[in-house]
Amino acid sequence: MEIRQYGPSAPGTSPAAGPPRRRRRWPRRVLIVALAGGAAAGAVLTLVPAEPQRRAVPPPAAGPRAQPQALALAALTSGVPAALPDLTALIGQQEARVRARPQDASAWALLGSAYVERGRASADPANYPKAERALTTSVQVRATGNAEALGGLAALANARRDFPAAKRYGEQALKLTPKRWTAYPPLIDAYTGLGDYQAARGALDKLMALRPGAAARPAVMARASAVYRDRGWREDAVAQLTDAASSARTPPEQGAYLTGVGQLAWERGDREDALRHFEAAVRLDPGRWSALAGKGRALAALGRADEAVTAYRAALAGQPDPRVTLELGELYESLGQFPAAREQYELMRERVERSVEGGVDEELLIGQYEADHGDAQDAVVRLEEEWRRQPGIEVADALGWALHRAGDDEEALKYASIATDKAKGGGVRSALYTFHLGMIERESERLGPARRHLQEALRINPYFSPLLVPETRAALRELGDVPDEPPPGEDD
Repeated sequence: MEIRQYGPSAPGTSPAAGPPRRRRRWPRRVLIVALAGGAAAGAVLTLVPAEPQRRAVPPPAAGPRAQPQALALAALTSGVPAALPDLTALIGQQEARVRARPQDASAWALLGSAYVERGRASADPANYPKAERALTTSVQVRATGNAEALGGLAALANARRDFPAAKRYGEQALKLTPKRWTAYPPLIDAYTGLGDYQAARGALDKLMALRPGAAARPAVMARASAVYRDRGWREDAVAQLTDAASSARTPPEQGAYLTGVGQLAWERGDREDALRHFEAAVRLDPGRWSALAGKGRALAALGRADEAVTAYRAALAGQPDPRVTLELGELYESLGQFPAAREQYELMRERVERSVEGGVDEELLIGQYEADHGDAQDAVVRLEEEWRRQPGIEVADALGWALHRAGDDEEALKYASIATDKAKGGGVRSALYTFHLGMIERESERLGPARRHLQEALRINPYFSPLLVPETRAALRELGDVPDEPPPGEDD
């Protein structure tokens, strides 16, 4: 029995069966400019003009109005999550400050870092060019010993998925301030993005040895949780994030850590626990859009499709993340709502274009989309280039799957094996990666390993994808191993 490969590019699939292939060309990424290309300090006032697209934030006054800026400032300097309104208030304050004091390198660095955090929290890449201008201006004003600006540039490069640049800036900042704990998290992210898990673990060990103060301790535990998760130490990762949430000092901070606990629960297939943590995060911080998206994910797995769609749409109204947009499109496709799926795929394209305009490297997301919903050969070309530049396990998995979709299963197996190899991939347990490996093995007539890996994907998370779980079960039936079906009312 032939198993349907999901997506519109599958052979034999009629045009009405799913969203059409998208043939419009994608934009190419825009990389961060070199520091030498930064604006001269004498022209800095042009870098922060009034922004008609958003309400101007007045300079802070004494008393209660200064509180949001103070909260955001405390969050940025201690490396913890901040609320979006507080970040916007801080940006308004810093814009006024650099206009009044254009030679204040620290003020420019803080402004740039605030732009980076607002871009991450809002999924608005328009913040990133502003961040780059502010941070490069800080370096122009104070060219030596400017660890604040270099750390901000490292964070910006990570947000743009430019991990080689993040590593370069992060290592420069660390040389200047080896005892400052906030120098380490950007480096951990950069090493992880480059697939250097040994360096990431080494940086975490050095960070933990610094014993940061009580205010920073939750953020350090959250960072440890991410590294433990990549090692495959799920219980340790959950324990670290749970402790971080209980020690958090503000609702946005606690909401961020609870969102992380929910995501870890989701990755192990515990839908109810995931939903509980996502809902708790939203109650604490209604602007925690990633928690709303997680809520949609959990609700879909629980068979509550209408509620899931509502949660996803609410999340995207506040944070138009192209990855979440793709996720909602695939949920619609799994429900047979193809016009709605097409609408989300088109929205994803538009959001990717805006993201690339902001300097973000979206080649991984484009490759993932094209492999499943469009031109697999184009995905291979993009992802091979991405692998040469920054060979993380996400890229290995995506490239392996794209090669499979393009018909090169022998080469695909090499990359799928890297993504699931605990020694090479850091140990992360991913149902999606394991599914990809199993399907490639099945097509390569490696039937025993294929059966084993497809079973493992369902053990890791029986609900990992509304599109792919039915395909996993169908493949196992073809292989002669019928998996356990979910209880009545939990149709996958």
